Amino acid sequence: MKDIIAQRIKNARDLRGVSQQEIADFIGVSKQMISKYEKGDSIPNSTNLLKLSKYLNVKIDYFFKPSKIELGTINFRKTSSFSIKKIESLKQQTKLNLENYLEIENLLQINSDFQNSIKNETIKSLDDVERIVLKLRSDWEIGLDPVHNIIQLLEDFEIKVIELLDVDETFDGLATFVDKKFPVIVINGKFSVERKRFTLLHELGHLLLNLPECSLKEEEKFCNKFASEFLFPKKMVLREFGLVRDKISLTELIEVQKKYGIGIPEIIHRLVDSNIFSANRQVEFYKKINCNPSLKREVNLERFQTPEKSSRFEQLVYRALSQEIISFSKASSLLNQSINLLKESSLI
Repeated sequence: MKDIIAQRIKNARDLRGVSQQEIADFIGVSKQMISKYEKGDSIPNSTNLLKLSKYLNVKIDYFFKPSKIELGTINFRKTSSFSIKKIESLKQQTKLNLENYLEIENLLQINSDFQNSIKNETIKSLDDVERIVLKLRSDWEIGLDPVHNIIQLLEDFEIKVIELLDVDETFDGLATFVDKKFPVIVINGKFSVERKRFTLLHELGHLLLNLPECSLKEEEKFCNKFASEFLFPKKMVLREFGLVRDKISLTELIEVQKKYGIGIPEIIHRLVDSNIFSANRQVEFYKKINCNPSLKREVNLERFQTPEKSSRFEQLVYRALSQEIISFSKASSLLNQSINLLKESSLI
């Protein structure tokens, strides 16, 4: 048990992104004692364990549960300013969410059976991505129409989606496999709905595409292509805008944004990619909005009406609660909500 407590204290510290000294100052012990806690050389008494729970913002039972989550290779969408400390915090947030997610699925005897129908599709160039996206859309039986809820679609196909709200704005998203079999996508929940949708599909590309050996920069290009093709397939681009255009009104762009849930800059990119708009016109577009702050704000407004929110985990917890598989106390711990609030939300 002491090894479990030691590891969980270290995990919780990484989760919070604080130093041993900061914890020591709050609890009222030496930094060396915190080091001993994390090495398993000493076990905190009940008073200090409660202080750790409060400062690190985790439930007391967190320290007694062994972590069985093994994250695979992680693909980050982040800026270069994202520090190692922030990466470790992000990993621990992901692990904590997944521990709870897999625990409730296990209690409800839900078996995930993820299938990647495009894993054997060969990609040699960016042009191959269009064909593969069309195949995936066909396999998922969604045709070419706009997808109104990307998160729900992914969860329907056994891909777990986690939104993090307490993260740095320099973080976009990540994708990985847990225990080599559960695909998971983590996104910044504070972003606009259009940016969330693009990020979700970009990360889906990392999970599904059988990419050739290439640089990280090239890999990002493939995944960006995948996301834009999935959001706004070429056939629909041509249907909405025609074959060749020299000028396009902002009103047209806004209507397409509302319909497909794709940002206006990405729409312009799709127009160039589909040979409807020239690259020179794209450059002129960016020059124009960068010189006009009010136009830039207008272009970057969030307009897609369907919210992109992940609610499956919460639904599973309430399902287990209503079936009396878990107690109100357990549900409170999983959802980080008060028992009174849970009782108010539950059926009598």
